[in-house]
Amino acid sequence: MKGRTATTPCDDHPVPARHLSRGALGAVVFAGAAAVAVLGLPAAGESVGVVAASRAFTMAADPVEAEPGAAGGPAVAALLGPPSPHPMSSSSGAAPTSIPPALDPDAPTAADREAGILRRTVAESGTGSFDVAGGTAPAPGPGTVRTLRVEVERDLPVDRDRFAAFVMTTLNDSRGWGHDGAMSFARTDGDAPITVVLASPDTSADLCGDLDTRGRLSCRNGPRVVLTYHRWVTGTDEYADNPTGYRQYLVNHEVGHALGHGHERCPGPGQPAPVMQQQTLGLKECTQNSWPHP
Repeated sequence: MKGRTATTPCDDHPVPARHLSRGALGAVVFAGAAAVAVLGLPAAGESVGVVAASRAFTMAADPVEAEPGAAGGPAVAALLGPPSPHPMSSSSGAAPTSIPPALDPDAPTAADREAGILRRTVAESGTGSFDVAGGTAPAPGPGTVRTLRVEVERDLPVDRDRFAAFVMTTLNDSRGWGHDGAMSFARTDGDAPITVVLASPDTSADLCGDLDTRGRLSCRNGPRVVLTYHRWVTGTDEYADNPTGYRQYLVNHEVGHALGHGHERCPGPGQPAPVMQQQTLGLKECTQNSWPHP
């Protein structure tokens, strides 16, 4: 059988070939057939391989094919039955090893789902139309209330409600712009002075106007905070181990522009990068930081 190495059946020893006459052969086969007819199956403890070996010995004794009706012909074959297709195989009882299904590279991770991502496919172009995250969310803290609206480009593989919740949770974190009661953020599905938009690369580039983002950088253009879906999914190499931290940085950085904050530089090697540093373009020897007040 393919894949197996032939072995000697049981503990049988080789027997020198004998040249039997046809009459002697008939007597041997007749005696064997009678024994099989009386006993039926091998005795307890007897290997089935012995029966197979006896059959092989009979054929080796006279290699001439038996004629119909001759002793040792169809009668013996009927008693012994057809030979097993795998006489030497052993049953181990082990189930065949199954091949695990291939991992889906487009499937979202737990961190992706938390940020509203349903599939990791990033199509360059989108519909150019937007759906507003429905409902409202009041400002949870003290201080000046900043109201914003959240929109997602239609047909992006995004759960709008989860994306909106991620944005609001980030902005109202105690390490955020509202630190020490400076301000608090509310969400509306109506008009608002700030609109946070998640868009495909081409659409985000259009919304960013004269800013050369090429769909790979996010921006703030007037009242719009435009987040490109390319970065929302892929992040950067320096944040590869922390996709949630990168997304929090992206929200805080671009909303920071809407609040009037400009860019900052890395203050020195090993120090936390300011949230208004362009971390997407490199940490510049600083360390990861997603918050205005870490």
